[in-house]
Parts: sequence; C-alpha cells; structure tokens
Amino acid sequence: MRHLLQMSFLFFVCLAGEGLAKLLPFAFPGSIMSMFLLLLLLLSKIVKEHQIQDICDFLLHHMAFFFLPAGIGIMEKYQLLQGRIIPFLLICLVTTVLTFFYYFVIYEAHLRPAKERK
Repeated sequence: MRHLLQMSFLFFVCLAGEGLAKLLPFAFPGSIMSMFLLLLLLLSKIVKEHQIQDICDFLLHHMAFFFLPAGIGIMEKYQLLQGRIIPFLLICLVTTVLTFFYYFVIYEAHLRPAKERK
C-alpha cells in the first residue's frame, strides 16, 4: 500500500509539472518542470526523503525496464540510422563518458566529503 501511495504522489508531481509547463508562455518540458517541483518540495522539507524512499529505490532497481521503449524505437527506425551508425555510436559513447565524468566530479566535490563527515 505504501508503494501505491508514494507512486501516486510522484504521478501527482508529474501531472503538476506538466500543467505548470503548459502555463508558461514558452515551450518547456513538463518532465523537467516536474523534477524542479520535486526538488523544491524536498529542499523546502515539505516532502521528506524517507516519504518517497521506497518507491524511488524500487524505480531505480528496475530502471533498465524503462529503457526498453527507447531501445525498441531505435530498432524500429534502423533504416534512418543506416549509413550513420558510426556517428550514432560515437555520440552514445561520448555522452556516456561525459555522464560518468560529470558524476565523478560531483561525487568527489560534494558527496564524498559529506560521507566523510558522518
């Protein structure tokens, strides 16, 4: 039951983010607005981390499942990639390395010192 309530809360935040994004006079992704909204709720302590921890752990544990639609979409549009597969794979590789590097820098600068203080 706890998972259902936490998931309902996350869906509500997503719906609110989509609604706020539609109200803006310029195009802005609703999913990004939802993440900002959730961040604000967490930073303001309106929502405590432990209140959504279970569903977040569940979603992170099953994250690979959420990449299936993107992978299937790439396979369906393979004709568009023919002749461009090398640049596509190179972009995937470079962005993956940049993501790992970015996480490493953030971890070294912020997360490791916080763990060492405890």
